[in-house]
Amino acid sequence: MTKLPEPYLEQMKELLKDGFEDYLKSFEEKRVYSLRINTSKISVRDFLKINPFHLTPIPWTDDGFYYEEEDKPSKYPYYYAGLYYLQEASAMYPAQALPIEEGDIVLDCCAAPGGKSTKLANKLKGSGVLISNDISVSRAQSLLKNLEIQGVTNACVMAEDISKIDRFNETFDKILIDAPCSGQGMFRKENDLIKAYEERGSQYYVPIQKQIISSALKMLKQGGMILYSTCTFSPQEDEDIIEYALDICPELKVLPLKKYDGFESGITKNTENCVRLYPHLIKGEGHFIALLQKGERKETQIIENSETKLPDDPFFNNVDIDLKNRNLVRRKEKLYLEPSYIPDTQGLRVLRSGLYLGEYRHDRFEASQALASSLKYEEYKNTINFDVDDPRVIKYLKCETLDVKDKHVQGIVLVCVDHFPLGFGNISKGILKNKYPANFRYQ
Repeated sequence: MTKLPEPYLEQMKELLKDGFEDYLKSFEEKRVYSLRINTSKISVRDFLKINPFHLTPIPWTDDGFYYEEEDKPSKYPYYYAGLYYLQEASAMYPAQALPIEEGDIVLDCCAAPGGKSTKLANKLKGSGVLISNDISVSRAQSLLKNLEIQGVTNACVMAEDISKIDRFNETFDKILIDAPCSGQGMFRKENDLIKAYEERGSQYYVPIQKQIISSALKMLKQGGMILYSTCTFSPQEDEDIIEYALDICPELKVLPLKKYDGFESGITKNTENCVRLYPHLIKGEGHFIALLQKGERKETQIIENSETKLPDDPFFNNVDIDLKNRNLVRRKEKLYLEPSYIPDTQGLRVLRSGLYLGEYRHDRFEASQALASSLKYEEYKNTINFDVDDPRVIKYLKCETLDVKDKHVQGIVLVCVDHFPLGFGNISKGILKNKYPANFRYQ
């Protein structure tokens, strides 16, 4: 069995009491695997019709499923088409529990690698704007890649310290904080976190968590909501942070969360509406979740503008997408489609604002992978489609040149699997020159 630090064991004995031995036994159990369907690309119902895996529903989310280890969904072409996201089951609950409405201006404070951001984007349904931020540039780059694979078009990805963006005073309708923490809830899944806990402990993270929630409260509109979550059991990082938030913002209240079988309540009087998830009580890892509201709720004002137009370029003659509430922006040789409203990010480290369409090279437009991933089959007129078991699908994902003489298509094509886009290619005389990016390549 995994050797756990003595101070941690004492904490868990105090928290779990009679359930402590059952918790220890959970370390002997096999870990569980799960995925969440990307409802921006396919409905749950339609995915289940083509599903190649052994799936069972996760009770606390409407689009999450457990799969078997032998399924290997990261090796399947639908993964590269962005039809699902691999995410730990307990980690699906925070974004599920935050009540996003279409048109909301949403902030994901600590967003990498993107699991919660992609779910928030699903709930926005292309409306409003999602600011996805992570303090680490390298992690924010992974976040950006995951958002692009999932076809998100209305996000602004930043890599900043939260204290630098709290100038967005009362800007956001909803804010999600998946706070950096000591990771106790993941000890069973990732043993390496035990060593990090022994080196730092909860005391290292508490000041960071207080700074994050303090800044978030400044950025939250009156009536707006914050979802605070951690993957740790430490009361210092969980209930104590909520108590701190209530102290510094008297108008803040803790809203009730729906509790499923195995869900436990917060351990203080003020946090009874919060949720604690333990791996011996549910099929998943450990989490803490709290939903907070600042003052009285107000109706979201949906910001709209007139419809923009795509550039007068031969490539865009094949593109037919909804441009309502989008602005076409050109920065030097690069083109973007941005949401109607984005907070003023001047002076901040922005990796991407809106959907990157592509760039002009020697007066010729080169479409981006982000655009390919965002398209639906019917939104591009020149497509080439392969069945999922066609060996050319994997060859395409490995960036190889393909023989497609049987397809009778020419020019710049959108390459699809079972009518779901993968990327672009250029066909001449029956040979497809691959335009799939090397950094997206099938592994």
